[in-house]
Amino acid sequence: MARELKFIILDRDGVINEESHEYIKSPAEWKPIPGSLEAISLLSQAGYTVAVATNQSGVGRGYYTEEGLAEIHQKMIACAKAQGGVIDKVFYCPHRPDEHCPCRKPASGLFEQIAAAYKIDLSGVTAIGDSLRDIQAAEKLACKPILVLTGNGEKTLKNNPELRDKIPFFPNLLTAVQALLKKEHNV
Repeated sequence: MARELKFIILDRDGVINEESHEYIKSPAEWKPIPGSLEAISLLSQAGYTVAVATNQSGVGRGYYTEEGLAEIHQKMIACAKAQGGVIDKVFYCPHRPDEHCPCRKPASGLFEQIAAAYKIDLSGVTAIGDSLRDIQAAEKLACKPILVLTGNGEKTLKNNPELRDKIPFFPNLLTAVQALLKKEHNV
């Protein structure tokens, strides 16, 4: 690694913004989870590069286009910026689950794309998600996963009780980030 980089990977739906089983199909439908934009701001102020890794099968299902997805991501990035946060880049998988592509979490393709784009080893990099597939994808590249209980998080923890002893979990992104920064500060 050419330079020392503080890096974090966030899932989108259920972590940064409200989850929708009807899919987030437009910028108007994108609603941040309370505290999530503040969390991104705290990360940015602490010198972290924030990347987002998100499954977006709504593209492959025809619910919205890649252009429409880009507009949603522009809104997310602008909302974070308005709170003093920077989302450096968004990596997404547009494929349906039945396409079995290598980038759809729990596969590791999005994480591999991130590693290649930033020319970094993701070992030990924190990755925050709300689903088992987020945890599994992170673990494949030796990231340190954290589960948040927003979005699908509570269901994920209930259906996978072994995670309680395996990885840290927090009520939401803000509390996860506060704990991460506090731990970093105390080291």
